[in-house]
Amino acid sequence: MASQLDFPLDGSAVNIVRKCGPAVSDVLESKFGCVVTIEGVDFERGLTAQQRRPPVVPVKRFAATLRSGVAVSVWKADLTNFQADAVVNAANIDLQHCGGLAAALSHAGGPRIQIESNDYIKQNGHLQTGDAIISDAWSLPCKKIIHAVGPQLPRNPNRYLVEQAEPLLKRAIRRILARVMDHRLKTVAIPAISSGLFNFPLPQCAEIIVSAVKDFYDYPSSRAYLPEEIMLVNNDDPSVQEMERACRRILVSQTPMMYSQAAAAKTLRHNVQIGNVRLTLKRGRIEEQQTDVIVNTASADRDLSVGQISKALLSKAGSQMQQEIKSSHQKGNIITTKGYSLQCKDVYHTFCTEKGQVAAHQVLFNSVLECLWNAAASQHKSIAFPAIGTGVLNFSKSEAAQIMSNAVADFALEWKAPTMMEVHFVILHSDNDTFKAFEEQMRTLQKTVSHPSFTHAPEHRDEFRESKPPTPQISLSGSDETTREAERWLSGFLKSSGTVTIRNNFILHFGKQEYLQLSRLTQNNIFFEESFKKGQAEITVNGIHEDVVVAGFQVEAMLCNIQREFVKEEEQDMLLMSTKNVSLKRKTTEVDDTSRTFSDRVSEFKKDGLRMKKLERVENPALETLFNLKKNQLQCHTSRKMFQRIPAQFCGMVSHIGFRTEYAPPADPEYGEGIYFAGTMRNALKVWKDQNEEYLYFVEAEVLTGNSTPGKPGLILPPAVGKDPLIMYDSVSGGSDVSVIFSSYQALPKYIITCKVV
Repeated sequence: MASQLDFPLDGSAVNIVRKCGPAVSDVLESKFGCVVTIEGVDFERGLTAQQRRPPVVPVKRFAATLRSGVAVSVWKADLTNFQADAVVNAANIDLQHCGGLAAALSHAGGPRIQIESNDYIKQNGHLQTGDAIISDAWSLPCKKIIHAVGPQLPRNPNRYLVEQAEPLLKRAIRRILARVMDHRLKTVAIPAISSGLFNFPLPQCAEIIVSAVKDFYDYPSSRAYLPEEIMLVNNDDPSVQEMERACRRILVSQTPMMYSQAAAAKTLRHNVQIGNVRLTLKRGRIEEQQTDVIVNTASADRDLSVGQISKALLSKAGSQMQQEIKSSHQKGNIITTKGYSLQCKDVYHTFCTEKGQVAAHQVLFNSVLECLWNAAASQHKSIAFPAIGTGVLNFSKSEAAQIMSNAVADFALEWKAPTMMEVHFVILHSDNDTFKAFEEQMRTLQKTVSHPSFTHAPEHRDEFRESKPPTPQISLSGSDETTREAERWLSGFLKSSGTVTIRNNFILHFGKQEYLQLSRLTQNNIFFEESFKKGQAEITVNGIHEDVVVAGFQVEAMLCNIQREFVKEEEQDMLLMSTKNVSLKRKTTEVDDTSRTFSDRVSEFKKDGLRMKKLERVENPALETLFNLKKNQLQCHTSRKMFQRIPAQFCGMVSHIGFRTEYAPPADPEYGEGIYFAGTMRNALKVWKDQNEEYLYFVEAEVLTGNSTPGKPGLILPPAVGKDPLIMYDSVSGGSDVSVIFSSYQALPKYIITCKVV
């Protein structure tokens, strides 16, 4: 069951989160799968919300369209929370983000931005003036950051120095736009790079940037990729005014109508923002959309050749989508398939009922709502809907528009995540009547959102009115179990008095980069002690309370990143080891608590003093393929149902890449250094004894024990069967109920089980 839990921050906790808020968010999301929102704390300046100045409200000051169709706009806005596919950082040649805009973006995006930049310089050396590279945006609300190095001038440069630097600034803009083309980004936000700390005179800087954008797109080749919009974004009035002046002088002849006369009206009519959900009405073909998710309305028999929208998607995606939807499990009103040849990650196939049947309106509303929540749960940032219901389902165009818009508004009011969700309603170019109906509904929704009584009215409407600042807190959204586990762990971590101990065998994967980070942390009078005892790796952090906890969060964030990289590498290995093309897509489905599968296990585990709360089925084609290959290799045709107790943070990894020694080392590795399993839950509680936790997590697996022999401490491989060291046992045992394997693909995860001790 989904829940939200608010964790209040006070005293030293506020200061701790101020210093390492992005790391806290990363750790809580990675370890427990919670959506994390931190309120009332300013990471960048170290001020609580009560002390910080009001944020810059995004305002579009100018818009024009180039002859190629690319839009150019001028905004007054804060790049640290601006909505675009990419934002540009005014970087230096060392990618050290220590001042101005670079520092602001680095703080807002979290420590991984600087770490990734350091890695790039280490591998490739310094950048040259005029260069631009692209990297992940991490905690920023955009997809990518483009680090661009503009020319740096002395204070009050003379005319000659400015003229010498002009080609370098033009080169930087061209390189930015080349990265946009390389990564097929639709929107990019560019500040007045080289002005400010780099001392390029602002009027000339604005002229050069606008001219470079115009020149780049005025005569593109027929095969060139064209973005939708280039946004010139700054948060100070002088820069915004100069950008607007330069645009009016250079671009105004290309557009017969000023922004204030036409573009603003169009934007207001076709875009509505509610909280962190932006709804856009647009013309186009649903099969051409480049959102993370495309929604289809399918027939009850799952035949994608039936219906205009289904046929269009099938034609573009290919027959594999038809095969997948036929064999997939329907959850609620939706079946999810891959996008195949579509330009999306997933397709959500909805199954609505014809108008006139029982609850048809409610089914349509719920279908749209389920699509939005599924997209949010999968951390998708954009979703495109056709006009569902206006075809064979016989809803009027205005009815469909109203139901779909209300569902989006309902979702927006409930969704508390800090990232932006883009929702598109896509109407065919030729379908003017439907477009007008949705356009009218957008106007109605805009009026509703703008009304003072609306819950999510724009938060800065009363910008000059005194208002009570938000209370410092961390909001955790997820299942009851994950939010409770996260709260319990966070509370204990923040209350650590001078010492934090972190147990995680991925510490053994620390490399030069991680030890360099630890070395930097010791400059704050922090001391680290690393140990490895009885198969358990741990780091102990000692020092002053606040600094110890901050350093502890940084170490946990490092481990989360190592684990993400580990999964990527293991995925590649899985593909190489497979003898045929298999999908790396895996699915974890919650088993209905009224099913026989669930009830059988409830009674079984009750004997061992456990109450089962949740049962999730793991389906992973790649792991199953490798398991079967291992079965053939060992000539072992039977498997044994066994259990492993596992920390909550590794449940996702085991369903993704299978079992690894790092996840669940036993309390005492007395039978070897492999992967342990127990035949019953009772024995699993003996093998993994520690951690007085509220919830316990187990994985039920098929295990190939094969030809086994008693184990002993220190084994890193099974012993030889005879004198030939190459012929080894398949596994070792610790009595009749404990088995240890040394190849991760000898076990196939089948279910993840969440329990409480009775």
